[in-house]
Amino acid sequence: MVADRAGAVLCVGLATVDVVHRVPVFPAANTKLTSTRQDVAAGGPATNAAVTAAALGSRVTLLTALGTHPLAHSIRDELTAFRISVRDATPDRVEAPGVSAIAVHEGTGERSVVSADARGVDPCPPAELTRLVSSADVLLLDGHHPRLALAAAQTAARLGVAVVFDAGRYKPHHEQLLDWVDIAVCSGDYRLPNCEQEERTIRALGERVAVGAMTRGHDPIVWWRDDVRGEVPVPVVSVQDTLGAGDVFHGAFAHAVAARGWSGGKVADHLAFAARVAGLRVQHSGPRSWLERLPSVVDLGPAPSL
Repeated sequence: MVADRAGAVLCVGLATVDVVHRVPVFPAANTKLTSTRQDVAAGGPATNAAVTAAALGSRVTLLTALGTHPLAHSIRDELTAFRISVRDATPDRVEAPGVSAIAVHEGTGERSVVSADARGVDPCPPAELTRLVSSADVLLLDGHHPRLALAAAQTAARLGVAVVFDAGRYKPHHEQLLDWVDIAVCSGDYRLPNCEQEERTIRALGERVAVGAMTRGHDPIVWWRDDVRGEVPVPVVSVQDTLGAGDVFHGAFAHAVAARGWSGGKVADHLAFAARVAGLRVQHSGPRSWLERLPSVVDLGPAPSL
C-alpha cells in the first residue's frame, strides 16, 4: 500500500464490457484474423481506475450506469470480486451496456478501440449522491455521463472533497466540468478548443485548474501547481500492452491522494507513484494479469509525502 491508512475513492463514470484480442497485426479491411489471446473484462476509464485503486488498498465505490442486462450483471460481479461497491444510477435500464472491441498489437503493445462509450446514457444523479461523496477522500471523474459527473463535482466542492479529473478526450461538456475540478490529469492527446499545440492546452488548463499534469507516453510527465512547473520521468520498461494504462495511472494517483490527503503540494510524488504502477501494467498482456505483480511495485521507494 501507499500509506498508513486506506483512503476512500469514489469513481464516477463509464463501465463497459471489454472484449480484447491480442493480434500479430491490426486487421485490414475485409479480412479475418485469428487472435493469439482473448480476454473479456469490465472496462471503461472510471472502472479500470476503480480496480487499480482497490487493488492498491483503497476503499472504492464506483458510481456508473449499468441496468439489468446480463452483461451489466457480469460487470457488477467482476467488480464486486475486487471489493468495489458498485452503485447503479440506471437500475431500471434494460439495454446492454457499452461493449468495446479492442485489438492489441502483440509486437508493439499498441491498441485499437471501437466503443459506443456512454452514448445515449446520461443518468440523473441518484438520491444517495451526497452520502457517497461525503464518504470519500477523493472523487475521480472520467468525464462520461455529464449530468452525473457535474453533480458529483459540485457536491464534492460543497463538501470539501478533492476532485480529480481524468481528461482523456475533450468533450464540450468539459467546459463546465473544469470549473469544479481541483486536479486535472490529462493525456497527451487532450486538447482544449483553439489549443492545437500541447503547450497551449497546458497553459489554458493551468489558467482554469490550479493543479494538474499531462502524461505523454514515454516522455516525462509535465505538471503544474499555480505558477510552478515541473516534470516527472516515467519508467523505461518493455511494453507489452498499453490498454488501460492511462486508467491505471489515474486510479493509482487517486489512491495516493486518498491515502495521504491532499493539500495541493508535492504533486510530483503522487505522479511518480502512479507512473510506477502504470509502468507495471504495460509490461503484462491482458487487462488484469498485471495485478499479480502489483506488490513488487508498491514496495519500491518511499511513499508519497505531502
